Amino acid sequence: MKTKNLAVTALFLATAIGTTLAEQPHSTPMNMFGGASYQGEPALDVTAALIQAGGGSDEFSFAQALTAMLGKHTVKSEIAKLNKQYGKDQVDTFIKGMDMAIIYALKRAQEAGITLPEPAELSGTELARTLVEAGTTADGTFWSGYLFDKAISHELHNQVMADINAEAGFEADKITHKILNQAMYDVAHSLGMTSTKLADLH
Repeated sequence: MKTKNLAVTALFLATAIGTTLAEQPHSTPMNMFGGASYQGEPALDVTAALIQAGGGSDEFSFAQALTAMLGKHTVKSEIAKLNKQYGKDQVDTFIKGMDMAIIYALKRAQEAGITLPEPAELSGTELARTLVEAGTTADGTFWSGYLFDKAISHELHNQVMADINAEAGFEADKITHKILNQAMYDVAHSLGMTSTKLADLH
C-alpha cells in the first residue's frame, strides 16, 4: 500500500510540475510519459469506433480491437515481436493496461457528464491509420499520451493515469504507454506510414 501511495504521489507531483512548466512563457505542455500534450477537444467519435471494434463498452478487449483493425495474422506476428522485445510479462501488462484505460476512461467520462456519440464510420486499417494520425505530434512522432489526450481529453487522461497508478502501479502505467508507443509505430510502418517516428520511450 505504501508503494502505491508513493506512486500516486509521484504522479500528482509530476502533473503539477508539468502544469507549472506549461504556464511559463514559450514552453510546451508535456505529458507525464513524454511528448507534447493535446489541449483541444477530444475526438470522441473515433474513441467510440475503437470501443466498438473492441466489443463495446461492457466487454471491451484491446486485443479484440487490434484483431478487428489489423487481422489475426498481423496481430499474432506483432505480439510475438513484442514478446521477444519486452518479455511476455510486460506485454501482458500492456494489454491489461489498455483494457483498464478504457474502463476508467468510460467511468470518468460518465462522472463528467460526457456521453460518447455514435461511432465514426471507421473500421479495419482505416481506424488503425486514424489512431496513428491522432497520436502523432507536430514533429511526426507517435506518442501514446498524445493519443490518449485526443481520445478522451488531457484532463481525463490524467485522471485515468491516477486511477491506473492507484490500482496497478506507476510501472504498469509506464509500461502501457511505452509498449503502445512501439506497437503503434510498428503498425504505422506496416501500413506504409513510414514517416512516423518512434518515441524516445519505447
